[in-house]
Amino acid sequence: MKERKFNIKLVLALGSCFLSLFVNGQQLETLIEEGLASNPKIQTFELKHQVAEEKVNEVNTLSNTQIGVGYFVSEPETRTGAQRFKISAKQMLPSFGSITARENYKKALADAVYEDVTIAKRKLVVSVSQSYYNLYALKEKQVVLDENITLLKTYEELALTSVSVGKASAVDVLRLQMRQNELEQIKQVLEQDYLAEQTVLNKLLNREKTIEVSIDSEITMPSESTLINSGNLDFHPELLKYDKLYKSVEQSELLNQKESSPMLGFGLDYIAVSERPNLNFNDNGKDILMPMVSVSIPIFNNKYKSKTKQNELKQKEITVQKESRLNTLETVLDKAVKNSNSARISYNTQTLNLKQAKDAETILVKSYETGTIDFNDVLDIQELQLKFQINQIESIKKYYLQTTIINYLTN
Repeated sequence: MKERKFNIKLVLALGSCFLSLFVNGQQLETLIEEGLASNPKIQTFELKHQVAEEKVNEVNTLSNTQIGVGYFVSEPETRTGAQRFKISAKQMLPSFGSITARENYKKALADAVYEDVTIAKRKLVVSVSQSYYNLYALKEKQVVLDENITLLKTYEELALTSVSVGKASAVDVLRLQMRQNELEQIKQVLEQDYLAEQTVLNKLLNREKTIEVSIDSEITMPSESTLINSGNLDFHPELLKYDKLYKSVEQSELLNQKESSPMLGFGLDYIAVSERPNLNFNDNGKDILMPMVSVSIPIFNNKYKSKTKQNELKQKEITVQKESRLNTLETVLDKAVKNSNSARISYNTQTLNLKQAKDAETILVKSYETGTIDFNDVLDIQELQLKFQINQIESIKKYYLQTTIINYLTN
C-alpha cells in the first residue's frame, strides 16, 4: 500500500507537470506508469528495501540458548551416591531496551534504503520523459523534411517550366534535385535515430524494443515560464536520504550504549546421581538441581568507546556530504532554469526568422509571375527555412528536457 501511494503521488506530482503542457498527454502518463510498474531497476531497489525491512525481524530475538550435556567417565562418589551425567542450560539476557534499540536501528536503515527507491522512481520518470521528447523531436524533424521536400518538388516543376521557355537552365533543375536527395538522406538517418531512441524507451519500460510508441505532435512552447521554488530542494529525496542516514547513526549509537551495559544470564544444572548400594538414608541417590545466575560485564570496553567515536565521525561525514549534494543540486537546478529560459529565447527568435523566411519565399513566388525568379535564391531561402524549423524543434525539445530536470528537483 505504501508503494502504491507513492506511485500515485509521484505520477501526479511529476507527470502532471509534463502532461499539462500539451494536449495529448495521456500517452506519456501511461508510459510513466508502465515504467514504474515494470522497470527492473525499480524492482531491484524495492527488493532491497524489503530485505532491509525484514532485517527488523531478524534482530527481534535473544541470543542462542546454551545447552550442554556431560557424562562422567569416572563417576565421582558423593555422600548420596555416584554422579553419572550432567545437563546444563543457560540463557543470556541483553540489557533492558537493547532489542528495541536494535529494531530502531534497522528501521532507520530501512527508511534510508526507501529513499533510494524514491530517487530511482523519480529518475525513471525523468528518463522516460526525456526519451519521449527525443522521439518527439526526431518525428517532427521528419515531418519538416517531408514538407521541405514537397516544397522543392514544387520549385522543381517551376524550374522545368522556366527551362522550357528559356528562362532557366537545366543546372537549376539538377541543383533542386540534388537538394531533395540530400534531404531524403537526412530523413532516412533520422528514421534510424528514431528507431534507436524507441528501443531506449521500450527498454526503460522492460518490453520488446520493436513496440511502436505513440508520440504527441502538439507539443508547444508554453507562453510563460513557471516560477521555480528552489526552497523545495530541502525536501528532495537525495537530501532526505542523508537525514535518515544521520538518524540511523544516532540509533546505532543508542544501540552501542545498550550493548556496552552488563548482561544478565540465567541457567540451570541438573546432575543425575546413582543410589549407594546396601545403604538406606533419606537422600540416597538424590539428583542435584542447581539454578544459576551470571553477569557479563564489559570491563575492557575500548570496543564501545571506539564505536562511539566512529559514529561521531560518520555524523560529521554525512553532514558534509549533504551540504555538498545540496550545492550540486542547486547548481543543476539553476543551470536547468537558465537553459530552459535560453530555449524559450531561441524559440522566439527562430519563430521570427521563420516568418521572415516565409515572407521571402512569398516574394520569390510572386517574382516567378514576372519571370524573374532566381533559383539560387530559392535554394538559399529553403535552406534557411529548414534551419529555422529544425532549430524551433530543438528549442522545444531543449525546453522540455530541462523541465524534466527542474520537476525532478523541485516536485
